[in-house]
Amino acid sequence: MKRHIVCLGDSNTHGYCADPGDCADGALLRFNEDERWTCLLQKALGEEFLVLEEGLSGRTTVFDDPLYEHLAALDYIWPCLKSHEPVCLLIVMLGTNDTKERFGANAHAIGLGMRRLVQKAQAVDCWGPGGEPKILIVAPPPIGEGVRSSPVAEEMGTMGPGCVEKSRRLAGKYRQVAEETGCCFLDAGELGCAFNTIDFMHLTRAGHAALAAALADWVAEFVR
Repeated sequence: MKRHIVCLGDSNTHGYCADPGDCADGALLRFNEDERWTCLLQKALGEEFLVLEEGLSGRTTVFDDPLYEHLAALDYIWPCLKSHEPVCLLIVMLGTNDTKERFGANAHAIGLGMRRLVQKAQAVDCWGPGGEPKILIVAPPPIGEGVRSSPVAEEMGTMGPGCVEKSRRLAGKYRQVAEETGCCFLDAGELGCAFNTIDFMHLTRAGHAALAAALADWVAEFVR
């Protein structure tokens, strides 16, 4: 059996493309299988691995959205991991949506949400015979200042301690969570994974490629 890598995330894992000119299938507003980081990771790793896309637009770590149902990863993590068992690696890249104003969560609370999520994942019996949980927490790049005047400004909430400020603190919080829970950590903001200049919170095609390349190198070194 191939080694299963589950990629749990939000619209940046699903492959949402805010700029139709940046993706091959612009009318669909989604990067295709030659562009998404998950698919590029699969190509880089080869036949020994099976990279499983679990991206959902709007997904949070633990927060229930009052406007849309079933977006908290905490509620989904058990059936997700069990459906893909045995799991050799779980990659979690979440947090951007958690910064929305309507959740009222600061960076500290979002970090606590990530900790609760990975602790639940670690407790799921999905890691194969005698397998130990292996989880990589990826901090998304900080939301850009341009979001304040972008089409999603009201959606995200940019007044007071808004999404920009909170997102800048996530990498530090997630690094601490990784240390406390025995997970691995990568900061996508340090990997050249840039956001577009339309909504300043979704990866460009180049950003997807950069993330895939960094993850392929990481998997080759740490996943045996």
